[in-house]
This record gives sequence, C-alpha cells and structure tokens, in this order.
Amino acid sequence: MKPWCRIDWGGRPHYAELQGEMLTILDGCPLEGGKPTATNVARSEARLLEPVVPPNFYAAGLNFRDHIDWANREFNKSMGVPSQADIGQRSVAALTGHDSDIIVPADAKGPLHFEGELVAVIGRRAKHLSETEALSCVAGYTLGNDVSERNWQFDDRTMWRGKNTDTFKPMGPVVVSGIDPMNQDIEVRINGKTASVYNTSKMVFSVAHYVSRMSQYVTLHPGDVIWFGCDGPTVPALKDGDVVEVICSAIGTLRNRIRWLG
Repeated sequence: MKPWCRIDWGGRPHYAELQGEMLTILDGCPLEGGKPTATNVARSEARLLEPVVPPNFYAAGLNFRDHIDWANREFNKSMGVPSQADIGQRSVAALTGHDSDIIVPADAKGPLHFEGELVAVIGRRAKHLSETEALSCVAGYTLGNDVSERNWQFDDRTMWRGKNTDTFKPMGPVVVSGIDPMNQDIEVRINGKTASVYNTSKMVFSVAHYVSRMSQYVTLHPGDVIWFGCDGPTVPALKDGDVVEVICSAIGTLRNRIRWLG
C-alpha cells in the first residue's frame, strides 16, 4: 500500500493515500479495508493529523545503551541496561499531528527534551505471536517525538505530566509499510541544525521481540501504536519557538514548533 495518513480536510477527518504532493481520499481507515476514492486533494490544502487514534498507546522502556549512558550522566542516575523488554503506556490525549504546536504549560520548569522515535502501527488483532511471526501483525511504521519535561518526569511517581501533557506526543506524518524497522536512520533537527542521529539497529530489544513479548500478555488491536525509544543525548533543551523535526528518509519528516505558555 502507498503511504497513508489522516487529514483534516473540509473541517472533517479523512484517511488518505499520499503520492508526492497529492492526497487521494480513502473511503475508510486502511486498517479496516479503506479504498481510494476518485477525490484528490493537494497536500497544501489539508492539515495532517496524527495518522491513527490508537485504542492503546504503548512505549518501550529504556531500549538504547547510549541513551541510558547519557541519561545517567545528565541526571546523576544509575539506570542499568534492562534485562527484559519492558513496556509503558502513554495517554492518547497527548497525541498531536505534523505541523501542530507543542504547547508547554507556563509552570513547566524544564528542561524539555525531544526524543525522536520509530513507531509501529498494529494492523490486525494478535495474541501469542512468536518472534518469527511478530511483524506480520504490523501494518506499517511512522515517527514520534516523545517530548519529555524532565522536572515533572522525575518528580511525579507515574510520569503523568512529564510524558502525557496534551500535545507532548507528536506522531506522523504518514504510515509506510515494507521497510526494515531494524535498519532505519532517525535524525532530529532543531531549527534546521542536526541534534541527534542514530540507527534503529542499536535497539537493546528488537521490534519483533517487543511485539512478541507483549502479545503473550496483552491482545494487540488494529490501530495500537508502539513507540520504540531513542538513542544518544536528547539535547539541547527545547525553548519557546524552537522547531523540532524528526526525520527518516523512508517515512518523511515530522515537524512541530514549541510554544511555551506564559
């Protein structure tokens, strides 16, 4: 299938296929068999939303060694490389789309950091998958920016504000299939300057391992998303007006501006 997305066009959400600068409206969600219609829209005439509104929003725990080492130095922590793949959950309400603003509450003290991540979109109901068959339930991949307010992250027992404040989880721009999730370069640029580059091959636990392990305990549903963490430092800290881009050549560019209230 061609890359697909979810857009606001004519004041209503629609699913669409993307080809170049044109969008073909679909008659339903691609995960439910939506097909192309005869309606084509210029990309400039539509606003990209988060590609799916997931039933469940999962996020991998610490999954890159260099990021763990940086976090230990930066925050005076002593976190070790995990011995097993652990999964957390995020709020669907925190999601926002490409080119939307990341709104930071006025009482946030910071630092505020980006975390550019690969995201898997589940395409079918799945349970008890082996690692070999795990990727068969993945419909495609997109990008996410796991924006993190570190003061709240470490002060709140459940990280509910630091990770789940409205708009703190940009996702998009499109969903693509047929790529190797374990060999993607993820770059983050701040105001056009490269701040981070890593390859997903450096994951401690692979995408297939996570999906398989999760499916032993929870039923995966169409539209569920799994974010897989980031590698290396996530600096500089973000400030009001910064434009953050998460880039993968196979998927595209997820772009958002920081708007700090107050």
